[in-house]
Amino acid sequence: MLWGLAADAILVVHLAFVLFALLGGLLVACWRGLLLLHPPAAAWAIFVELTGRGCPLTAWEQQLRLRAGEAGYSEGFVEHYLLPLLYPDWLSLPVQYVLAAFVLAVNLAVYAWVWRRRRARS
Repeated sequence: MLWGLAADAILVVHLAFVLFALLGGLLVACWRGLLLLHPPAAAWAIFVELTGRGCPLTAWEQQLRLRAGEAGYSEGFVEHYLLPLLYPDWLSLPVQYVLAAFVLAVNLAVYAWVWRRRRARS
C-alpha cells in the first residue's frame, strides 16, 4: 500500500512539474524568485519532448507501481496520463515536436508579457 501511495505522490509531483514547465512563467510575474527555477524546468520539458528520452519521475513511478504489485506502463508520463485525454492514439514524433514548440511559444509569450509589464512600471 505504501508503494502505491508513493507512486501516486510521484504522479502528482510529475503533473505539477509539467504544469510548472508549461505555465510557470505566469508565476514568475508574481514571484520573481521562481525565475531561477522556471527556465531550467521548461528547458528540461522541451529536451525530453525533442529527444524522446524518458523523465526520471516516470521510471520512479513505474518502479514503485511494480513494487506495489500494480502493472507498470511502457510509455512516458505525458503519453500515459495526459495525451489520452487530449490527443487520439495516432500520436507521433512530429506531434511531440509540436508539443515542444507549444511549450516554448507559451513561455516566450509569458516572458515577453512579464518583461513588457516590468518595463511599463519603470
